[in-house]
Amino acid sequence: MRVLLPLLIAMPGLVFAASDDAPPKPTHTTNSCKGVKVWDPTKQKCVKPKDASLDGDILYDAARELAYAGRYDDAQGVLQAMADQKDDRVLTYWGFTHRKLGNLELANIFYEHAIKQNPDNILARSYMGQGFVEEGRVDEAIAQWHEIRNRAGTGSWAEASLREAIRSGTTYNY
Repeated sequence: MRVLLPLLIAMPGLVFAASDDAPPKPTHTTNSCKGVKVWDPTKQKCVKPKDASLDGDILYDAARELAYAGRYDDAQGVLQAMADQKDDRVLTYWGFTHRKLGNLELANIFYEHAIKQNPDNILARSYMGQGFVEEGRVDEAIAQWHEIRNRAGTGSWAEASLREAIRSGTTYNY
C-alpha cells in the first residue's frame, strides 16, 4: 500500500467526473428552509420531514444537501425521519454527518454498516477514507481508494476526492 502513495502524490490535477455522487447543488431546502425542514414541491413550502408525504428519495436528497451545506444537525433530523434506517445511502449520511461533527468512531460504524449493506457503495468508502486521512490512517484510506477503483474504476467524484485527500492530506469541507 505504501507504494501507492508516491504515485498518488505524483498525479497531476484532478478532473471530477459528473455523477450522482458529486456534491449536490443548493435548492429551496437549503436556500429557504430553516431548521429540520425540507422543501415540498407539491405544497411549495418548507415542511417537517415527518409531516411530509415526501418519498425516501426526496428526503435522502434533502439530507444530503443539508449535510453538504454544513447543517449536520438538520441533516440528521431529516435522516431520522426516513423509514428505512438500514438503507446504505441513509447509513452513509449518518456516517458523513457524524464525521463532520467530529464523531469519527461513530462515523466509521455507520460507514461499515453501509458497506456491509452494499459493498459497492463507493461514496461510503470515499467518506470513510477521508475520515482515515483526517486521523492519519493513510494506509487504510489507500485501501478504501483501491476498493473504489476495483469496483467503479477511476474518474468518479468518490474516487477523485479520496485520491486528492490522500495526496494532499486535506479533506473536503463543503
